[in-house]
Amino acid sequence: QVHLVESGGDYVQPGGSLRLSCVASGSLSSVNAMGWYRQGPGKERELVALMTSVGSTNIADPVKGRFTISRDNTKNTVYLQMDSLQSDDTAVYYCNVLMVTDSGTVNYWGQGTQVTVSS
Repeated sequence: QVHLVESGGDYVQPGGSLRLSCVASGSLSSVNAMGWYRQGPGKERELVALMTSVGSTNIADPVKGRFTISRDNTKNTVYLQMDSLQSDDTAVYYCNVLMVTDSGTVNYWGQGTQVTVSS
């Protein structure tokens, strides 16, 4: 089992910045990737950014150049630095851990943290 706790969501004006954090605990030996997804009002959940266990990243086109994902393996924490925020970035942001085990692929999700971008 893996437990994820996100923090850092807030209300911010357009052009502002936020940093989200996600601390993972539990059995983390089979983690393949950690990342962030978001779900805006009336929208489906979508990938924002992820980082694999070997350090490669995948950043979604709408946030490329504005958002940066990073990890601190000593703290089992993944971060999402969000700069130049826009109203379209308003969403609940979810931390995700993808694990590959002998039983197959397993996804774990955090409870979500709200980001609201508005003037």
